[in-house]
Amino acid sequence: MKHNRTFLAIVLLAFSFSNYGNSQKKSDVIKPNVIIFYADDLGWQDVELNDLDEPCAWDTPNIKALAKDAINFTNGYSPAPTCAPSRAALLSGLHPAKTGITNVSGGGIPKAQRSEKYMSPYFPEGLMPDHFTIAEALKMNGYRTGHVGKWHAGHLQIQKSTNQGFDFAHESRGAHQGPKGAKNRLNAFATHDKNDAYRLSEEKYFPFTKESPEGISYPTDAVTENALKFIENNKEEPFFLYLAHWMVHYPIHSKNRELLDYYCDKLGVELPEVDTEWTKEGQNNPYFGAMVTTLDWSLGRVVDLLKKTDDPRNPGKKLYETTYIIFSSDNGGAETRRAEVMSDNAPLDKGKKYSEEGGIRVPMLISGPNIPKGETKDVLINQLDYYPTVLSLTNSKIPAKYSSDLDGLDISGVLLNNQNNVKDNNGKPREDLWWHYPYGGETKNQSAIRSGDYKLYKNFITGNYVLHRLYKDGKRHDLEEKFDIAKEEPEITKALSKKLEKYLKDYDAKLPYKEPSKFKNDTDVAAIPVIVNDTFDAASRKVAIQLEKGNSNIVESYALVKISDKAKARKKGKKSKIKSTYIRIPVDAGKNNLEYTFTVPKEAIEYGIILIDENRFMVKSEFHKVK
Repeated sequence: MKHNRTFLAIVLLAFSFSNYGNSQKKSDVIKPNVIIFYADDLGWQDVELNDLDEPCAWDTPNIKALAKDAINFTNGYSPAPTCAPSRAALLSGLHPAKTGITNVSGGGIPKAQRSEKYMSPYFPEGLMPDHFTIAEALKMNGYRTGHVGKWHAGHLQIQKSTNQGFDFAHESRGAHQGPKGAKNRLNAFATHDKNDAYRLSEEKYFPFTKESPEGISYPTDAVTENALKFIENNKEEPFFLYLAHWMVHYPIHSKNRELLDYYCDKLGVELPEVDTEWTKEGQNNPYFGAMVTTLDWSLGRVVDLLKKTDDPRNPGKKLYETTYIIFSSDNGGAETRRAEVMSDNAPLDKGKKYSEEGGIRVPMLISGPNIPKGETKDVLINQLDYYPTVLSLTNSKIPAKYSSDLDGLDISGVLLNNQNNVKDNNGKPREDLWWHYPYGGETKNQSAIRSGDYKLYKNFITGNYVLHRLYKDGKRHDLEEKFDIAKEEPEITKALSKKLEKYLKDYDAKLPYKEPSKFKNDTDVAAIPVIVNDTFDAASRKVAIQLEKGNSNIVESYALVKISDKAKARKKGKKSKIKSTYIRIPVDAGKNNLEYTFTVPKEAIEYGIILIDENRFMVKSEFHKVK
């Protein structure tokens, strides 16, 4: 359990060691188990659940089978259009704008990309010890906790999954590991050789074809095997398993030659003799199809184990009857990477890294004790809802200071009581969901809000609002988001923009900033703040910044300090890279906003200050190494 300390104090203390609501009766199950099966970059149209216009080309028999025992949420959303912020949000229960983790690869000094005039705001690299994860919450309530697969929520020792509430962790890529050296997608297939790290299974699985009527073998996947191992080893106690697959993220490949051949036959395509990028549009990439079906196979292995294993804590029941399974993806489908065409989110617009429907609407199934079987619901659900819902389903309690800060809602009423709306603690139905992604060029850099039938965007580069009506009278209307009706519906645009602006303000959402060198003809550039003095007192570790008089006013200021893991003993002949990141710390501003001071923590190895003026220009001091 974490203590009530300031963010920085907890971080620095951790470095020194180096390394809800009222519950109702949910069922007669004693402490149900929970599994979150989290795919990577799996689109809403990449599974056989939500077929619109054209049926999904990829075979997902185990996902279809789970759907018969689950509720399929057709309006299920990820917290963000990219990986790291969605994972951090799911684990912490906090909106990406609240944690500040709004994109991948954070913890760096803000800078503008070569082709962009605006620079992204600073955002943290991952979760820190002051975040109270769902694993810590369940561990507090007697659960064994395990994480298998992709973490991507911080790479420092203090950010590791085992320092964030997980008793067990296995974080290799498994069968997703791409070819190395001279290997490529056409010569790196698994074999039956006992020395093959990805040795093909003796057991046979889908697909069943004329050539292989008994089914085909699958390569050994360490992610799947360690998930099964965790379940077997912890079935005597209630367990929580966060199974976060690396599939179907790039690189797009398969070690399963039989499965790849199956998809070539199904799609009517041939593999090239030379390994080149797949450029045929639509759902036509056999490598990607093989990855989707391999992901589905992994889910099937987990479900099969649950179905055949007795629950020692609930006599007469199998683990499948006493386990809640949540299946979803971290963001919408990634349609392309460079020239490679992976899949197709149509009819949804765009994909990963975009706040349009293709980037955030995801497949979502929830099954378990007392949940109706084979139902479909169109109620708005966000993965932020998982945390408070799991607490409710497991009758788990956490300190009020954590539960009151959660941004999702308990959806157990929808799951168990056939309610048609998600309600907050005051019984008020949910009205909207919102997203924040202040990155990239004009087509990506925006926030969005979904309210009923409507979806509104605010573009941070142009300042414009765009409005789409996705549904009308319960039926699909403009799901493709082709028609901007902001001018036709000024009242709706005004109402939703007001809501969105309030969210941005209440969450102190960080926005993109102007890079002075990219605005040389802007009259405001001449007035940007100028640092005339930058001193560091080694004894007190205090930094003092002095600005030139007569320039634009500062509206935001903070310092960035670099922290790192402690150096480890190195094996002879081997180098080990020390991992580090920048964290944000507050500064004290003088009365005239011309003087700024802060104290560099003793564990920090570098520091600098960031200043934002009233015209949204970002000014950065030099970054100094601490001697």
